[in-house]
Amino acid sequence: MKTLKVKRIYLPAAKHDGFRVLVDRLWPRGLSKKKAVLDHWAREVAPSTTLRKWFGHDPKRWPEFKRRYAAELRANRPAVKERRAILKAHATVTLLFGAHDKEHNQAVVLATHLRRGSRL
Repeated sequence: MKTLKVKRIYLPAAKHDGFRVLVDRLWPRGLSKKKAVLDHWAREVAPSTTLRKWFGHDPKRWPEFKRRYAAELRANRPAVKERRAILKAHATVTLLFGAHDKEHNQAVVLATHLRRGSRL
């Protein structure tokens, strides 16, 4: 059974995280690459800089952010296809994000998008 998780990158890495993928366009502040324990950095599926700045992690903008980011993902099929291949290759994949808000961030939207197309 395949498992797709979402986790804040500042939390300690755990064995049960499986394959760890950072889905932020910018590197998380104050975090060393060694401490991040990454298997892959998927900058190309992160929200565009324009969208990220517009959203500003404002929960009031969350519904519109989800819609706009989903549109960006649909337009970026090669990168999303690559993420789906990663899901197929690993029993567990954890999408990592740097935001403080664990409910309103791009990893949540990306996980939903991948689950819809991957039959997890």
